[in-house]
Amino acid sequence: MAEILIILISNAYFLKFKNTGYERIYKVDINRIVSQMKTGKDIRDINLDEYKYVVSVEKFEPQKNVKYDYTVEEINGVLYRFEYITEDNSLMIYAVNISLGVMFILTILLFLYLERKMIRPFVNITELPIELSKGNLSVPIKEEKSKFFGKFLWGMDMLREKLEDDRARELELIKERKTLILSLSHDVKTPLAAIDLYTKALKNGLYGSEEKKNEVLEGIEKNTAEIKRYINEISDASRKDFLSFNVINSEVYLHDAVDEIKNYYKEKMEQRHTQFEVESVNNCLIYGDKDRIVEVMQNIIENALKYGDGKAINITFSEEENCKLITITNTGCSLGEEEVPHLFDSFYRGKNSDKVFGSGLGLYICKELMHKMDGGIFAKTKDGIFEVTLVFRRI
Repeated sequence: MAEILIILISNAYFLKFKNTGYERIYKVDINRIVSQMKTGKDIRDINLDEYKYVVSVEKFEPQKNVKYDYTVEEINGVLYRFEYITEDNSLMIYAVNISLGVMFILTILLFLYLERKMIRPFVNITELPIELSKGNLSVPIKEEKSKFFGKFLWGMDMLREKLEDDRARELELIKERKTLILSLSHDVKTPLAAIDLYTKALKNGLYGSEEKKNEVLEGIEKNTAEIKRYINEISDASRKDFLSFNVINSEVYLHDAVDEIKNYYKEKMEQRHTQFEVESVNNCLIYGDKDRIVEVMQNIIENALKYGDGKAINITFSEEENCKLITITNTGCSLGEEEVPHLFDSFYRGKNSDKVFGSGLGLYICKELMHKMDGGIFAKTKDGIFEVTLVFRRI
């Protein structure tokens, strides 16, 4: 629309200039000659070579045919004919219009290209996140050759496959756990029925001798221990492997993981006005899964933001034997020394977590991931400083 408007304005301007501008140009020459003649200068003394647009000046004779356009001026009571020429700027108008037309066509072609390569593929994938959120994971994502969205769709398809595998694994795990719990629940019924019989017999006085009563009590005690064992198995089954820790260990450059953490938290810490310092460290290879290393560090830093005072979070590095140690510290810790050994237990939350939402799984997940990467994790607190150290094996 803007280019069409420019074309219309340009043509209107050229037409107006052609009708008025050129007229003013040749009239300047005519007016100069008229002024000289009014002062008494003879027409024969005027050198027309000095005037670009006037080709002849003579007394006006109505019957005479002329070659050029002319105008008639009265000078000292006599009519004179002034023949003149004008410049033809049609070629310039055509050139401008052709240039604007080519620009308009190129714009249309650009829009068609953008529509085909960007807008249409984007429209085709607008429903994709909604379908994934609904759990429609079985239908593969259509491959898109667009260089703008090809990699994105490839990543989304990998995400879909990952979610589908996780859901299948979760369903299988739920099935196995339910089967186990049902089996154990059924096994509990036998000792429970025996205890019920023993209790009714004692209540009704069916056992008269002390020796018999002691045998019954021993039976009750034995079945009680059996029930406790089954309950412990049920509890273990409900807690064991309730999270999936898929770790792919390989050689990881320390800088890659640390730089990702720095880039992720730099702006976030500035917005919270939290001092965030990462000590410089020589790059080296460590054993682990880069994504899981980043996840562990993120969990610890998020805990520091939630449970600390938000003043300072620092990351430092050290070495011990053949291991690389990453230590993350934060200020504002109110944990007691007696709580530290339990921090890595599942669902454990310290006394400083009363007003903070959480599940008590963050440090537990960190511990499990570090163990799967042949590493370690430990924590300590002193003088309001909470410190978590990650131990990685160097390669």
